[in-house]
Amino acid sequence: MQIIKSFLNLFLFVLPACSLAQSTYIPQQSEDIHFLDRQEILAGNREGHFFTVVRPYSRDHLVSQTAYYDSVLRTGNTMFPKPSSSRIYNQDYCRIRSTNSEESLPGPGCDLLSRRSVGAFYKNKTQFFEVNNKDFFLSVNPVLQFLTGVGSADSQRLYLNSRGITVRGRIANKVGFSSTVIENQERGPDFYGATVRSLDAIPGAGFYKSFKKTGYDYFDARGYVSFNAAKFIDIQFGFDKNFIGNGYRSLFLSDWGNSYLFLKLNTRIWKLNYQNIFMELIPEYYDPAWNVLMDRKYAAMHHLSINATSWLNVGLFESVVFGRRNRFDFEYLNPIIFFRHIEGQVGSPDNALMGLDAKVNVKKRFQFYGQFLIDEFLIKKVMKDPTSWVNKFGFQLGGKYINAFGIPFLDLQLELNRVRPFTYSHFDSVANYTHYNQPLAHPLGANFQELIGILRYRPAPRWNVMARCIYYYKGLDSAGRNFGGNVFRDYDSRDMETGYKVGSGAKAQCLNGYLKISFEMKSNLYLELAIQQRIYKPWEAQKQSNTLLIGGLRWNMWPREYDY
Repeated sequence: MQIIKSFLNLFLFVLPACSLAQSTYIPQQSEDIHFLDRQEILAGNREGHFFTVVRPYSRDHLVSQTAYYDSVLRTGNTMFPKPSSSRIYNQDYCRIRSTNSEESLPGPGCDLLSRRSVGAFYKNKTQFFEVNNKDFFLSVNPVLQFLTGVGSADSQRLYLNSRGITVRGRIANKVGFSSTVIENQERGPDFYGATVRSLDAIPGAGFYKSFKKTGYDYFDARGYVSFNAAKFIDIQFGFDKNFIGNGYRSLFLSDWGNSYLFLKLNTRIWKLNYQNIFMELIPEYYDPAWNVLMDRKYAAMHHLSINATSWLNVGLFESVVFGRRNRFDFEYLNPIIFFRHIEGQVGSPDNALMGLDAKVNVKKRFQFYGQFLIDEFLIKKVMKDPTSWVNKFGFQLGGKYINAFGIPFLDLQLELNRVRPFTYSHFDSVANYTHYNQPLAHPLGANFQELIGILRYRPAPRWNVMARCIYYYKGLDSAGRNFGGNVFRDYDSRDMETGYKVGSGAKAQCLNGYLKISFEMKSNLYLELAIQQRIYKPWEAQKQSNTLLIGGLRWNMWPREYDY
């Protein structure tokens, strides 16, 4: 392992010296993601060098792509049916150019300069502190989120107190860097606490300490450096999250869980985008002793995406999680060979998965997308016995409807996710598709079906309304028997070979409804009020219901979600 670390250090030291212009990346769950989705659908075509299936987006490509779509939309005169909607669009468009000022000049109607600047503070309307010179860019912003609320099933007040700072920059137009550190104290609803105790980890963060008996204290620290190895190859090395997919969820790689150490190579040329991710992960653990080095495991992923036409994108995905502790297998450093072949060459000890994805834009109003994941998929078994445990696969189908029913900025999304039992699990508990006691893909793991409906509406430039309804059913283990829903259990612990259907075992059902109204007081500073209703019905047990009312402030930070 020391050899690969030494090689990586040399790799990161030498390559920036010969790199080209480099950019940083927009944060997780940025509002800019949905804005770019709308632009792409409404424009009705896709420029060949931008790919929305892999996230996060680099800031330079985000700015150039929004500018391209803006020129298409204004020329086509399809974007602005009336002045009110054009004001909403212009505000969002100008926010992107302002918050990514190192990559852009002011666009039409966009004034980036603040009238209340104090030295380098708020020279740019959206940046607390900014230095933007020829060879050096630096942006510093506070990160805050203060939420409080009540829950009908909670005896104590709910709260989230997050404070931190985010810093990003670029040196000599060659090396980009970013760092975000956030300290959190949180007392979530009853089902959140149950999830923390079940995982022994904070959903989305990982390590925690107790806070005032019923709360949790935890850090969320992320950072990376980025540069170009060649004109079309971007390199990113850091500790953060990635996402592969077009939906609300992903069956390939999600940003729902904890951050991890990774090296990412992204090659973008012609109509192709090819991404390699090499990851260091934490295998399953419970109650580790203090001051003890935790074990590691490793994973590698490839995703090839092609813009086949101006309206069709298709992709091929593969990944492998190594079934051994504290050892990186150099065989998997090959960036272009199929992992399945390597996995067989080394004795088939690892957990290899493959998948297909696609996205179609239709009539400048609709987008349809999907994923198909294969863990093990034996045609003979499917034809002869579709309930065999070895038929491990999942699929996602979804659609987006922009300006629904002719109402500007009313956007709808519907998504179905279905994953068969034992998908993502392995005979070796180290090689399961997890990190830090949390799934790498869908938060429900396996043996479930989920339906998600999302409504987004912008009635005025500073107002946002978001409603989301999630219904799922999931098969849980019963009486110690493994029914394939727990991705941490090895599949050899099953007690039968066939008879497994989605929902097998102790079937639990959940309905999770959410409504949030946000007012943007200034750029990236939101005043929010939300109501949530969650009804959970375990098999042959009493229904659990909780109604939440939560309000607060959020500044330069992604929203806290209890969407499970």
